[in-house]
Amino acid sequence: MELLRPEATVLSLGNRVLSFDREGRPYHYFRQGLTYKRALDGTLHLRYREGERRRRRLAEAEALEVYREILDIAEAHLKDSGRREEVLRWTPEALSDPTPYRRAYTWPVSILPPDAYLSVVLQATTGCTWNRCAFCSFYQDRPFQKRSPGAFREHVERVLELLGRGRLLRRGVFLGDGNALALGEPLLPLLEEVRQTFPGEPILGFLDLFTGLKKEVSWWLRLWELGLRRVYIGLETGHAPLLALLNKPGHPREALSLVRSLKEAGLSLGVILMVGAGGVAYAEAHRRESLALMAELPLGKEDVIYLSPFQVEPRTPYAALGLEPLSQVEEELAAWASALRRMRLRVARYDIREFLY
Repeated sequence: MELLRPEATVLSLGNRVLSFDREGRPYHYFRQGLTYKRALDGTLHLRYREGERRRRRLAEAEALEVYREILDIAEAHLKDSGRREEVLRWTPEALSDPTPYRRAYTWPVSILPPDAYLSVVLQATTGCTWNRCAFCSFYQDRPFQKRSPGAFREHVERVLELLGRGRLLRRGVFLGDGNALALGEPLLPLLEEVRQTFPGEPILGFLDLFTGLKKEVSWWLRLWELGLRRVYIGLETGHAPLLALLNKPGHPREALSLVRSLKEAGLSLGVILMVGAGGVAYAEAHRRESLALMAELPLGKEDVIYLSPFQVEPRTPYAALGLEPLSQVEEELAAWASALRRMRLRVARYDIREFLY
């Protein structure tokens, strides 16, 4: 069956489902329990289950073979002439070519919150203003830099070229990189550019506690007027000694005043906690004090607490601490989620291994 949607072309063929954006590029292919997803940089990623959920990036030769299979299926089953032309103008080599992506993004998009995976990512900054958290390797490959209005406008144009009509699949604009919302007045013309190019689209972004505290409610109201709608705070833990061990500035309880200010400005929030951080040694205090802090935050039905199963990155200072890891992180995460839902708070899982842009 052929489904011709305004934003996508879908072929449903029994145990195979193929989805293409309106540029004709495949972005999802399901085949007998295997799920292939194409990233904007041309890489192909496989998701499957062997007891637990597994994932891997395909090597180039393997990716080309799957792209070839996808195009062969489209040639055999896609009947609409316009959509057929969109898809079959591609070759496996063109689908795997990272050049268009690299023109748009000097530095690759490192991470997004789960509900922003289908946003348009615009890098107002590259890197992170702090970039010294013991657990984080997302921005180790780049310096922190802010874009001038002219450079940002050129970046926006290149992102639009990359997306083409594939933009129809996307909702909202995520303002990267790590904490672009740390900028002061230089942020305003960039938000104006986003508002003019993507009228009516909500703007989202990460915010660190230690930079957010420096801003008044009036500042957040100003950003709301320019389109900012959702802010994601990497709180990580409510236990101050653990936050210090993670080398993240500030005290967890400072989140109370920041969240009050953001809510007063009408913004919705995503608060991120890392379940399993600190390992066995910190497990009880991490859970107890994080849950207690969440109970105090003035969160509403539009806000979400993201529980992220902690992943130890071997290239980070955290890996050298020698902390005994929790053996049952999934069970711990389920216990946190249950406790938070009893508080009538919205909870979602945030597994960084699932990220794909």
